[in-house]
Amino acid sequence: MKRDGHIHTPFCPHGSKDALNHYVEAAIRQGFREITFTEHAPLPEGFIDTTPTKDSAMELSVMEKYLSAVQQLQKEYKQDLTVHLGLEVDYIESFEKETTQFLNEYGPYLDDSILSVHFLKHKQNWYCLDYSDDVFEEMTTIFGSVSAIYQNYFHTVHQSILADLGSYKPKRIGHMTLVHKFQQKFPCTKDFSAEIDGILRKAKLYHYELDYNGAGIVKPLCGETYPPAEIAAKAKALGIPLVYGSDAHSAKGIGQGSEQIQL
Repeated sequence: MKRDGHIHTPFCPHGSKDALNHYVEAAIRQGFREITFTEHAPLPEGFIDTTPTKDSAMELSVMEKYLSAVQQLQKEYKQDLTVHLGLEVDYIESFEKETTQFLNEYGPYLDDSILSVHFLKHKQNWYCLDYSDDVFEEMTTIFGSVSAIYQNYFHTVHQSILADLGSYKPKRIGHMTLVHKFQQKFPCTKDFSAEIDGILRKAKLYHYELDYNGAGIVKPLCGETYPPAEIAAKAKALGIPLVYGSDAHSAKGIGQGSEQIQL
């Protein structure tokens, strides 16, 4: 069954304002039979969005509207495709308790969700690694090198799998090589295959899925899926389920990168 498991919505502050039904209709036209809306969950209580535009996630005040809107779509389109209600939840080091509290409250309403790392901690500050190439360049100075950012990122993804976030913790790891987003401008010379293999082993051990994300294909400084094909092949060989995700932030983004993905 053709499935897109990672789709954003007009509730995303940094996405388009395309209507929800436009996303659904784009999916139907492309032959998808199952989709999941995974809007960026509100950041944990007490965490300050460190991006310049402060628009990384939904505000908590609109969560009920988001839930209601997707639930309405589920009813409206139930004859055409299966619509799942989900979230993309940020794993942010040192905010596990707050994230667990949020999931305990809203998890019962969710069908299918993703756990992702966007923010990296350095000393007492957090930095959004995928915001822009300019911010990534600043991070190379703060962290010390491109490889130091990669090391921190893969360590944090590993920690996200191990973290206790309660019974509603998402079971799919989002774009596990997101740190590659600007690799053509900021190449990394260090080999992180051991760290990646460690993440895959833990994903297998704890029965996690991987988001096989097509968005990197259309990012001009990336040019590959998250994760790239060779890592996806390793995951598949281990029996880790791979779920295609367009990571669409507009209706036209539905299906992006899917031609390069072999499930």
